[in-house]
Amino acid sequence: MNITDRLTELGVTLPDAPAPAANYVPFVQVGNLVYVSGQIANGPDGLIKGKLGDGMSVEEGAAAARSCAISLLAQVKAACDGDIERLVRVVKLTGFVNSTPDFTEQPQVINGCSDFLGDVLGDKGRHARAAVSAPSLPMGVAVEIDGIFEIS
Repeated sequence: MNITDRLTELGVTLPDAPAPAANYVPFVQVGNLVYVSGQIANGPDGLIKGKLGDGMSVEEGAAAARSCAISLLAQVKAACDGDIERLVRVVKLTGFVNSTPDFTEQPQVINGCSDFLGDVLGDKGRHARAAVSAPSLPMGVAVEIDGIFEIS
């Protein structure tokens, strides 16, 4: 099954690639690698804000990370001139979790992104990863994730 069909099966429509919020580009292509800038948690009602360990559950954080995955794929699609089927694999993700100093479940939060990419892409979605805590993130969002992708 191709990527577009799998997204449809999951009820997901990739949005237009989000515009940068500051002075940077949304992605840079070097050879067959696409480096996607950090994508912040954004849902149908706007930014997904909150701090893990202070009123936001791991499940809510994982949902925020899933939203980042959708934005990451939207950027990859833009880098592929609209043809998401050119995505060969996810290489590496770095996930940042807005959390309290004593919060230790960053990996479970970022699993929201990793699990979604695995569901959509199968083995192409398996990747190296880092999941780290941050005392705050831009605009108070709960999660930000950047990624490296291989395309054809």
